[in-house]
Amino acid sequence: MEQTVEQKLKALYQLQTIHTKIDRIRQVRGELPMEVSDLEDEVAGLETRIQKIKSELDELEDSVVTRKNMIKDAQTATRKYETQLTEVKNNREYDAISKEIEIQGLEVLVSEKKIKEHGFEIANKTEVYQKALADLEERKKDLEIKKSELDTITSETEKEEAAVLEKVEEAEQGIDERLLFAYKRLRGNAKNGLAVVTIQRDSCAGCFNQIPPQRQLDIRQRKKIIVCEHCGRILVDEGFALEHEPAVAE
Repeated sequence: MEQTVEQKLKALYQLQTIHTKIDRIRQVRGELPMEVSDLEDEVAGLETRIQKIKSELDELEDSVVTRKNMIKDAQTATRKYETQLTEVKNNREYDAISKEIEIQGLEVLVSEKKIKEHGFEIANKTEVYQKALADLEERKKDLEIKKSELDTITSETEKEEAAVLEKVEEAEQGIDERLLFAYKRLRGNAKNGLAVVTIQRDSCAGCFNQIPPQRQLDIRQRKKIIVCEHCGRILVDEGFALEHEPAVAE
């Protein structure tokens, strides 16, 4: 049998009431799922950063070791050239060996400078590394707490949510397919999830824009489905809500 407009409005309003109850259940979880996700991203980012700093520190340490070995090699070469210097037979040989000693001395100076520079870098990066480790431990503790909170709230609400979701399926069966599609589209576009709203203080309860008196009269007659000309939500009168809400909330 063809439904009357009032029956269609009743079915839509009941569905909206059920969805609103689900929204409230999910609101109990609040921002926790997002906070958990953000903390997981932050932990992953810190772990990547720590790994990168550790790799840079290892490279600097290796470079210091290399430079120290270069100094040893240069000092060994210098001693060898100094021995050779006592055995030279002419000025040309003396100048050539003296030049090699000078080169080895410059090599030592450059390596010592690099070791000093690397020492500063290692000290700075170690400080950053230690702070990143401390931040990571702190974020891991925060994540553990938030996950525990979320698990507790989820376990407390999931049964209630599942029961209400079953009512959604039942309620949807009594609604025309095209009307249901329109309702879902409206609900999906609304920030507060409200597709069907009442008149409150002569205004749309969804967007709070005023509804003209003649339009309010049309809504109260329940002869046709009327939407808010500002936000597009389906409108029902206050009396309608009072008549049908208690039955749905049981």
